[in-house]
Amino acid sequence: MVDEKIRYSDADLAEFKEIILKKIEKAKADLDLIKSAYMNDLNNGTDDTSPTFKAFEEGSETMSKEANSQLAIRQEKFIRDLKNALFRVENKTYGICKVTGKLIGKERLKIVPHATMSIEAKNLQR
Repeated sequence: MVDEKIRYSDADLAEFKEIILKKIEKAKADLDLIKSAYMNDLNNGTDDTSPTFKAFEEGSETMSKEANSQLAIRQEKFIRDLKNALFRVENKTYGICKVTGKLIGKERLKIVPHATMSIEAKNLQR
């Protein structure tokens, strides 16, 4: 008996690839927006000429830049995870749970295309 590995069909993998590519495109656009928000130091407005509430504004601005920086880091990780998922699609290991070795549910993969663990495996971690 041949020990054939359980995996998604090529048609399923093509569908997942399309989902992942769309998510990567959107994630990159979101990252560009986030980066432009926290790198928006190049405006030549009159924001810095008014002394009123300067200290409060600077503190708020710094917190906002830090929050946007954290968002950018998270977004970059998300993009990396999606690219890793794309790699798994290419080598036909996509959708196989790294803990149980079983297929991750299609619905889960459509919602979280970079998932590497099934719900079953996630529940075992608790």
